[in-house]
Amino acid sequence: MKRFLVMGGMAVGALAAADAVPPVTFVGHEKVAEALAKGGPIASGSDLSVSGSHRTGPGQVEVHDKQTDIMYFLDGTATLVTGGTMVGGKQSGPGQWLGTSVTGGETRKVVKGDVIVVPAGTPHWFKEVPGPVSYYVVKVLKP
Repeated sequence: MKRFLVMGGMAVGALAAADAVPPVTFVGHEKVAEALAKGGPIASGSDLSVSGSHRTGPGQVEVHDKQTDIMYFLDGTATLVTGGTMVGGKQSGPGQWLGTSVTGGETRKVVKGDVIVVPAGTPHWFKEVPGPVSYYVVKVLKP
């Protein structure tokens, strides 16, 4: 079966079998609620992952060499620092870095309903978490 790439209502080329569209992923509300309550994976693919996160306190500075983080806040508030320069950074895994603080950067208070996109290579840090905060994280993975 050939598939066609359609742009602006016009078929512009056939997709090869190797370019087949991946299957749809459905995750039921019980698993999503559990991931948000405890933190954990919801879904993943070759170029993305979706997880639920729940924090009750600040964390370490993170930098992901090949992952853009898209965060959608569901509950709570936090102070998030993005950009600047990581202090005390140590590699924690392939393409992953953890640090102790950030110099420079932009400080924002995030609240329910906010979305923030942190491009790959950008330091980000939950500096203050005065109470529980729950959010989704979609990680877009670069090859």
